[in-house]
Amino acid sequence: MELILLEKVQNLGDLGDLVNVKSGYGRNYLVPTGKAAPATKENRAHFESRRAELEAAAKGKLGEAELRAAALKDLLVEIQANASDEGSLYGSIGPREIANAVTNLGHELEKAEVIMSEGPIGSVGEFDVLVQLHADVEFQIKVKVLPE
Repeated sequence: MELILLEKVQNLGDLGDLVNVKSGYGRNYLVPTGKAAPATKENRAHFESRRAELEAAAKGKLGEAELRAAALKDLLVEIQANASDEGSLYGSIGPREIANAVTNLGHELEKAEVIMSEGPIGSVGEFDVLVQLHADVEFQIKVKVLPE
């Protein structure tokens, strides 16, 4: 399935790129979320007429993400959880708990922006967690898990 990207998509391409993707990925994710449009003649002409507008919107999103990153970069998030005497948690700390803890500190953070490639946290300690606010803006925050 050939699509025109309407915004930058990580590991796929930049704004305006023509990409070939599997039909399910395009039909179920890229097109419904507004990240891409089918590469028909009409859509290509419509995209070219709106190119400057879309590029300005992309720059605005990038600038907003960089401002949020500057506010969040040196943040230390402390989360209290029920833990055993050995330090292992009863349950785990995932992206939702981290996003809620950051939001409670007065900063906006969505669950989808927290990237935990090694899975949820299952023990007491201090951990570095990746936060990705935009395809070009990612950084680490410190999460300290304390026993209740």
